[in-house]
Amino acid sequence: MPVSHDLYQDLHYPREIVQQRRQQDKELDRLLDAYVDLDNQILAAESISAGNFEDDDMRLLKERRFAVKCLIDDRLKNGNRP
Repeated sequence: MPVSHDLYQDLHYPREIVQQRRQQDKELDRLLDAYVDLDNQILAAESISAGNFEDDDMRLLKERRFAVKCLIDDRLKNGNRP
């Protein structure tokens, strides 16, 4: 059974800190929403696919999710700087 990734554990930031920063940073808020959306797409594809979802499509979704996670991590480390 597919399981959602624990973004907060992966990032090594407490949920409370991330949520506080999210309220102050619209770009971080957007990135976190994008991450959750991609994670949900992957979970849905894994749970219903049973081989029907193309490996390349799944790989691309996972790459996009990882890229967003990297952007979130960078945003948390560096703040609002461009």
